[in-house]
Amino acid sequence: MAGGCSGETAKHVAESFKASDLIITPATTFKEKPDPNGLVFGTVFTDNMLTIEWSLASGWEKPYIKPLENLSLHPASSSLHYAIELFEGMKAYRGVDGKIRLFRPTLNMDRMARSARRATLPCFDQNELLECIRKLVEVEKEWVPYSTAASLYIRPTLIGTEPSLGVKKPTKALLYVIMSPVGPYFASGSFNPISLWADPKYVRAWKGGTGDCKLGGNYGSSIYAQQEALELGCQQVLWLYGEDHQITEVGTMNLFLYWINEDGEDELATPPLDGIILPGVTRQSILDLARNWGEFKVSERYITMSDLTAALEENRVKEMFGAGTACIVCPISKILYKGKHLHIPTMENGPQLTTRFLNKLSDIQYGREDSDWAVLVS
Repeated sequence: MAGGCSGETAKHVAESFKASDLIITPATTFKEKPDPNGLVFGTVFTDNMLTIEWSLASGWEKPYIKPLENLSLHPASSSLHYAIELFEGMKAYRGVDGKIRLFRPTLNMDRMARSARRATLPCFDQNELLECIRKLVEVEKEWVPYSTAASLYIRPTLIGTEPSLGVKKPTKALLYVIMSPVGPYFASGSFNPISLWADPKYVRAWKGGTGDCKLGGNYGSSIYAQQEALELGCQQVLWLYGEDHQITEVGTMNLFLYWINEDGEDELATPPLDGIILPGVTRQSILDLARNWGEFKVSERYITMSDLTAALEENRVKEMFGAGTACIVCPISKILYKGKHLHIPTMENGPQLTTRFLNKLSDIQYGREDSDWAVLVS
């Protein structure tokens, strides 16, 4: 079965829902679609949602597409007390040809199944969920912005709804998908570089933890450090790990460094997936593209702050950027570390490589370039 979950359930229990059982009772009143240029991330939602209930006793119920509504939860629900929940982030894009595409959605489904295992939430067939999501996007197709600077953000969510204060694997869960039109990540529409605060006193993730899964607890616990970064005049946190101050992630993004490495080679480097790094879809896509180009060394390797500071002193750093679904790529121009502002020369160098990744990926997403990474919705 897709997702490869342990078969703990008896055969009469539905091990997965089926997209063919989908019951669609869409909204009959419609909200006004917002102007794609004035959107604030994740504040406006489409008219409909997908919901699928699960219980240990009967397995998965039939999937429903129905009007967006508030959830009704028991006050002891395990997601509210013990953060037994997870989510995904993906987008639907309206191409220059008018067709709607998803970008490498099977990678999101794979990651969601891995997060579910780690959170002791029920397994499901990833292909069936993807087909349900495709149907939801089809129902809401007018919500996909008519713009190549905007998209429809899709938020699949899986929460424990166990009505008990026992700290245990839930016997009830709810999978739902909500969607929100989002504008360009950079308000000006141009590339604005960000400044980072690097301080080892806060840690995003640790070995044996849940940093490689998309669990809400990873994000909620990062907000305090983010507030401190803002107070210090920086926009995001550069998360460090270990005594040697390994560079791991930037804000909620994966991190890339394009530099001349210790051996004098042009290298694109990003931290390895060792359990503390989220396996981002954009991260994987950048690695795949760069390896396919074959123009410079591409490495998944450890980079410490002392590696970076030495390279800056020797003028070996070319570009540094974050990568994620929200912005695709985000250039980095400054790092505050041990009371000193380190200048990263990303913008002075074009940024050639950062811009090339941005253009290549958005060309695929908006149908300017054919690719098997783009999955047609309609």
